[in-house]
Amino acid sequence: MIQKKVLWIALTVTVPIAFALIALSAAEEDIAGTYKLVSDTRKVLDTGEVSYPYGKHPAGYIMYGKDGRMLVLVLGDDRPRPASVEKATSEQQAALFRSMLAYGGTYKYDGKRVEHHIDLSWNELWTGTTAIRDVRKEGDKLIYTTAPLSRDGKMSVAATLIWEKVK
Repeated sequence: MIQKKVLWIALTVTVPIAFALIALSAAEEDIAGTYKLVSDTRKVLDTGEVSYPYGKHPAGYIMYGKDGRMLVLVLGDDRPRPASVEKATSEQQAALFRSMLAYGGTYKYDGKRVEHHIDLSWNELWTGTTAIRDVRKEGDKLIYTTAPLSRDGKMSVAATLIWEKVK
């Protein structure tokens, strides 16, 4: 009788945990892959004004591994092209830095939000932080939005990025 009771308690505890882990694993599996950047926009909520922080034709990739690791690189569409690495001026180097973002780390995805736990980044200000994005899937596209924040004294959506899965 006691063995049946212990078995029953063990099952009632472990089965829900197992289903939760399977659901989490399925969500992460659902996002795994490489995506190419389609667009990156910011919108001022007060006025509806839209801006393009990396130009109207940015380039970039975001990769989510099945191992829970991620990497992202975004490049502006107007980056300078120095004659060579050795001949790049300080101004050109600074412009190259300002026209990109890159970071990597681990991620958690629950089907509606993704958390990027950043352990390396191009600017070190993000290293050790967590970036949270709301995610909407539309076919092979991931549409990311960030929570509204104040920038230059105006309430805006910091970013809406659209990524399309590379096949």
